[in-house]
Amino acid sequence: MRSAVLVFPGSNCDRDLAVALERATGRKPDMVWHRDTALPEGLDLIAVPGGFSYGDYLRSGAMAARSPIMQAVVEEAGKGRPVLGICNGFQVLTEAGLLPGALMRNANLTFVCKDAALTVANNQTIFTNAYDAGEAIAIPVAHHDGNFQADAETLARIEGEGRVTFRYACTVNGSANDIAGLVNEAGNVLGMMPHPERAAEPAHGNQDGRRLFESLLGALSPA
Repeated sequence: MRSAVLVFPGSNCDRDLAVALERATGRKPDMVWHRDTALPEGLDLIAVPGGFSYGDYLRSGAMAARSPIMQAVVEEAGKGRPVLGICNGFQVLTEAGLLPGALMRNANLTFVCKDAALTVANNQTIFTNAYDAGEAIAIPVAHHDGNFQADAETLARIEGEGRVTFRYACTVNGSANDIAGLVNEAGNVLGMMPHPERAAEPAHGNQDGRRLFESLLGALSPA
């Protein structure tokens, strides 16, 4: 499985994500600078990492969403190419119009950094097939703007189409319906606030995040 990790000014989880992908797939990802205008050919996955792109100025993810490389990401996503956005990457994907809603300031207006108890809401996606439906897992969060919000009609559509992949088991940031992660209508774009790359190997004390990368490997590798 060939993957690429985008790198923006302020990204701080790009290397962690690259390591997690390499250890799960056995292949180093391509690191793609935000000013590039084209992605490497033959990619199976595009990953948008966490961090604080452009220092979170204007709105978290808003400036990164207008970086040159994002036009290529939007085009590839439209062709069905899998795209994974984690934390700031989730914010970038909403700002780029690849996912609905917006990530607002946390309800308590403070930065939250801890292991978050999650429930797997949908295990029938390319990102979650290695989990059990309804499974309780724990994956770290570290964000100030992780409060997912959308209008009532959008929320009803997301829920009705089964697009929520992960929910917080208890309130973390005020997200509507405790949404921690969701996919687009086609199911090839996932945004999530928790950091699976920080729960991917024994040294982390928790490997619940590793199965997200194993899900992708199983779904995207040739038979």
